[in-house]
Amino acid sequence: MKTLYAPWRTSYIKSLTPKREKNKNDCVFCQNIEDTDDAKNYILKRFPRTIVILNLYPYNPGHLMVLPHEHKPDLISIDAATRTEIIEVATQTIELLKKTITPDGFNTGLNLGTASGGGIPSHLHYHILPRWNGDTNFLPLLADTKVIGVDLNELYHQLKPLAEQMKLD
Repeated sequence: MKTLYAPWRTSYIKSLTPKREKNKNDCVFCQNIEDTDDAKNYILKRFPRTIVILNLYPYNPGHLMVLPHEHKPDLISIDAATRTEIIEVATQTIELLKKTITPDGFNTGLNLGTASGGGIPSHLHYHILPRWNGDTNFLPLLADTKVIGVDLNELYHQLKPLAEQMKLD
């Protein structure tokens, strides 16, 4: 790959107006956290500062997220105890997925801000994405289509009993 040094683009990039950030009132994550119907919202487990939830638009079967209860956009905005809980819960969630759907690996992490690909940048969420050897094919490239062959309701009911057993030390 070649690199083109183009410092004159800085003024253009800085002139772009960022998308309007959602506030707590219109945040789908905040609505899910406030609602008590965990099955309807695919919330697998509630912890003191975080929740584990199925991604409604998964990249792969078993794509889960760990979210803080607080409506905050990034790591610096949340307290150290919440940051610690996110990592602890994510670790346990990976182990849960290993036991149930047996992926070959995982992609995990955060998309901070819209430029990084964050679809809901105003509410921090940590992705846990199971991966299998050979789980890519030609459809995303040629047809801009990804096939997810797992029903969210079935997956929720498969994971929920084990998720309920997860505990923080």
